[in-house]
Amino acid sequence: MLTGKQRRYLRALGQRLAATLHVGRDGITAAVVEQAETQLRAQELIKVRMTENTPASRHETADELAGRTGAEVVQVLGRTALLYRGRAEESTIVLPT
Repeated sequence: MLTGKQRRYLRALGQRLAATLHVGRDGITAAVVEQAETQLRAQELIKVRMTENTPASRHETADELAGRTGAEVVQVLGRTALLYRGRAEESTIVLPT
């Protein structure tokens, strides 16, 4: 579970990121989960863009994707969600305590 201070830090880092994962009208599919896994392994912090046609609400979509990948939702702003999953070893993002 992330603290408020950690969320603020991750939101600041996420501002510079471009959305690298897009969820369309099919919602969370196996391909979307696989792509999110790959990106989280490589980057720890990813930005996900959801279209207007996404079947569930944007918060439900972000929560479902986070649940299926073992990540945490840092923020949902508009149609964009920020997900974080830290690595146990060789972490590139050092969270404040």
